Amino acid sequence: MSGLPAPTPWGWHPLSDQWAARIVADAQVRPGDLVLDVGAGEGALTTHLVAAGARVIAVELHPGRVGRLRERFAAAPVTVVRADAGSLRLPRRPFRVVASPPYAISSRLLRTLLGAHSRLFAADLVLQRAVVRRFAEGRAPGAGRWLRQWELRPGLALPRRAFRPPPQVDSSVLVVRRRR
Repeated sequence: MSGLPAPTPWGWHPLSDQWAARIVADAQVRPGDLVLDVGAGEGALTTHLVAAGARVIAVELHPGRVGRLRERFAAAPVTVVRADAGSLRLPRRPFRVVASPPYAISSRLLRTLLGAHSRLFAADLVLQRAVVRRFAEGRAPGAGRWLRQWELRPGLALPRRAFRPPPQVDSSVLVVRRRR
């Protein structure tokens, strides 16, 4: 035995409750906001979004976690959707995103969210810190065309211990706001 932690299923690193609460507070979610939680996992962010008064669409691909989310939030204003970010249908009305999506889908998710017909008005996404930096500095593929319409900046830096088990990379929140 090597003493290394066992690999996480699907490479999953759930957020701790304390950090999930802080991310939702920093996002300044308002009662009645429609919020997508992409990569909802077991509902760490969803729990605090509901407490803030949001109506949540919790998107998760893993079938076991989808079932647990449906049970846990059956009486809450939460719609659980089993979907991959690549096939995600965005709401037709204004919405925001507060999520900790799988890092492997970061660029694809941002392309979807920031597309021409998206009704997104704000997003707070927990991503790999290097990716956050590239997007905020306009160095990521496609970022140039987004910067005219969107402000992308680094937000809260999360320590590795904010996740259980800790990932091998540093993470930050990418704050996305529509320019007026």
